[in-house]
Parts: sequence; C-alpha cells; structure tokens
Amino acid sequence: MLKDLTKISCLKDNIDKNVTIGGWVRHLRPSGKLIFIVVRDGTGLCQCVIEKDKVSEELFEQLKRLGMESSLTITGLVRKDERSVGGYELVVSDAKVICESTDYPITPKSHGIDFLLKNRHLHLRSQMPWCIGKIRHTLVNAIRQFFNDNGFILIDTPILTGIVGEEAGSLFNVDYFSMPAFLTQTGQLHLECAALSFGKVYCFGPTFRAEKSKTRRHLTEFWMVEPEVAFVNLPDLLEIAENFVSFIVKEVLEKNEAELKTLGADIESLKKIVPPFYRLTYTQASEILTSQKTQDFMAAQLNEFKKAKQEIENKIAALETEAKGQIKQWRQDKIAAELIDLRGDLDEIETKIENNPKHAKLASEFKWGEDLGGSDETIISLMHDKPIFVTHYPRDAKAFYMKQDPENPKTVQNFDMLAPAGFGEIIGGSIREDIYEKLLERINEEGYKLENYQWYLDLRRYGSVPHGGFGLGVERTLAWLTGEKHIRQCIAFPRMMNKILI
Repeated sequence: MLKDLTKISCLKDNIDKNVTIGGWVRHLRPSGKLIFIVVRDGTGLCQCVIEKDKVSEELFEQLKRLGMESSLTITGLVRKDERSVGGYELVVSDAKVICESTDYPITPKSHGIDFLLKNRHLHLRSQMPWCIGKIRHTLVNAIRQFFNDNGFILIDTPILTGIVGEEAGSLFNVDYFSMPAFLTQTGQLHLECAALSFGKVYCFGPTFRAEKSKTRRHLTEFWMVEPEVAFVNLPDLLEIAENFVSFIVKEVLEKNEAELKTLGADIESLKKIVPPFYRLTYTQASEILTSQKTQDFMAAQLNEFKKAKQEIENKIAALETEAKGQIKQWRQDKIAAELIDLRGDLDEIETKIENNPKHAKLASEFKWGEDLGGSDETIISLMHDKPIFVTHYPRDAKAFYMKQDPENPKTVQNFDMLAPAGFGEIIGGSIREDIYEKLLERINEEGYKLENYQWYLDLRRYGSVPHGGFGLGVERTLAWLTGEKHIRQCIAFPRMMNKILI
C-alpha cells in the first residue's frame, strides 16, 4: 500500500487521475451533505471533498467525526482548483481511517511559546515549524554544497575535548573516565591540523555553550559550520564569507519561496543579499555607537515602536468588541486566535519600547576595548540593509588564537558578520596566530595548562603558514532568513537552561 501512495506535492502531475494519498487531518469542516478535510502528508496540504452519496453512509459518518491529526488514506480524483490550499483538491471516492485522534492538544487557536515547547513533539506537525524545518533542510544542503563545490574537505572534529576554544566559563564539564573533559565549543583548533594537511577544510556539527542565558538568541546546543583555510589573509577570508552567505540566501530564495511567504519573511530584503557587504572596523563601529546619529536613530525607532503599539491596541479593541456580538462559532475561534497573536505582538513591542532607551544609553557610553554586546550589534545591524563585517577588535576582548594586527598590536585580525534587520552576529572568524612565540605568550596569559596545547603549538613549529577561518551558526542564520524572533524555533528539539527531556 505504501508504495502506491501519491505525495501531495505530486498532485500537479496527476490532474484528472485517481490517486491515493496518506496523511493526517489538519482541518475538518462538515457542511450538510459535504465534508471538507484538509490533509497534510509531510510534503504539502490538500483539501479533500467528500460527498455523502459518493461513499458509504458508515464511512461518511466516520469521517465526519474525525479529530485533528487522525491518520488515514484517501482515494479520489485530482482536480485543479486555485481556491483550494495547495491549488489542487481531491474528490473522494474512498477512505480508510488508520488511527482516530481525539482531543489533540494543539488546536487551531494560537498557544503561548512555553506551551508549544512543552508539546514540541506534537508542535513539529504544525505549519510554522514545518516551514522552518523545510528551510533548514535547504540551508544545510546549501552549506555543504558551497564548501564541497569550492574544494573544501569535510573533517569530523571531536565533540568530547580536553581543551578550551572560547570562554572557559561557558564549558560543559564531562567526567571522561575520571579525567576532566568538555563538550566542544568549536571544532576550530582540531580543524587547523587538517587545514595544514588538505589546505581547505570544514567541519559541521553540534557545539555547546553553557551560558546561563534565556534570551531569544541563545541555545546551549546548536549547529555550526566552520571552514579553515591555509595560505589566506583577512581580505580573502571576508570574500569567502561574503560569497558563502550570498550563496545560501540565494538557494533558500529559489527553493523555499512558498515557506518564506507563509512565515511572513522579508523576501525583498533577502534579495538584496549580494556582494559586496558593508565593512566597518571595530573602531568605526564604536564611533557609530557613540555618535549623535545613533541617538537620533534610536529616538526615531522609539517613535515607530509607539505607533506600532497603538495600532496593535486598536486592533485588539476592535476584535474584543466584535467578539461580544452575535457571531458564528468559527469567527469566535478565529478572533480568539488573532487576539493571542496580537497580545504576543504587543508584549514584544512593549519590550522594545522598554529596552530602547537602555540600549541607546549603553551605546552612548560604549568604551573602546569592550566587546560588542547584543544590543550594540542590534543597533549597527538595524542601520544597514545588508550584512556588515566588523573587523579588528581589541586583542584583550578576543580569543587567544587570533593573530595580532601588525599595524596596530592592540587589535587582532578578526571579524564578525552581523545580519541586517537587528539579527546581529551570525559569523565570527579570524586569522590565526601562526608565530610560535606569540601563541605561547597568549596561552600563558590566559592561564591555560601548557601541556594541553603542545600539539596545537606543534602546528607553529612544523611548517606554520598564515591560515584562518570562521564559524556560522545555523540557528541564528535560520532565524534571520525566516524572520523568526526566537532561535529556539529554529531547531527541531531546542536545548536551553530549563529544557532537556524532549
């Protein structure tokens, strides 16, 4: 039976033919002698029309009572209909119920984020995570395609490690046969070994940060792709990153336009993501943050937020008034769902209104030498319509392996790429310190155990060359592409401070 099923995505190839589809009930509406069932099968949605005199009375009554997410197979004639979801519908001649579902907890009305996270195992079936999952699939394929097509070799780096790559305070400790070990923060250090063997390499896998943060930008487990290149300088590295991001955006636009539209993503802005990207030094970024231009920009933003708040409040008031009148149940349900969404939007805009003066104050007080914070990155990225490279950060604010800039020893040859529209950093990278004595000095400054890094120092003893790389976070990039506010929605099973079971 399974091999004979037709996928909903293939109905366009079967117009005026009888087919059988298998799936789950997304929505059901009986109307006298007709039943309209919207079925999903993982590839799309299809409206199925059941006429009472075209099937047995017993089957008609059984289908009429089906609850949301009941599973079934349906046989019928494919008919093109632009008004139907997906553009095609099935005129049903037969059906077989596989598993009846009752009291499905995720109803057509909206639910809060905490409820949906608790029921993530079921929420994955809903339209929003389905669309995000489809786009993520394209994104991951595009990442692999770019590096595979450009001469990079995939290297699988360790997930369990005994060395620190980033801040020691964000490590997950593991008891490794009575020896101290950590879940990896980055594959970079091991990847450098491979770069000196293959020239151009990349790793792609999960990484872990034990940051006690509950912001919309943080996960404790996330996926990162990290390329590493021998015989490269900073301008070369920026060009690779620029071409890489432009390519993955292009792939998502070509393959997932329908899903982007469903999610309300800013497709026109994504079409602008082509080289060249903007380039700022850290010093220029700090000057922007402390400028009057930024204060004026933040004041204008605050006015826009207040206008948006008033519009949302007006919509809420109008819907609440309508709900008190004599209206049909389906309209009551729709209003209830819209109100939940609008109140969520209201909470979001009120948070922006509250944070705006704080962020403006932090920007005005920014001091050279500090790392850019999340609010700083947000401000800079809101002021640009394409990604921004911020380069040459202060040496003391960055990781030990970053190479000093010979023109200004207080800075390093590194960069962050900030996604526009306030999404902030999606890439961090640098040229690596390739001089043995300078790297040794930095390891000692950080107080790391020298014996743990002898192998890393060996790379500078035996055939050292200029080399560098970067890391791109998949979930942050996906949040930017889809316009999703919460990064936790950008991975099937998010891991956060208070979420580990499902």
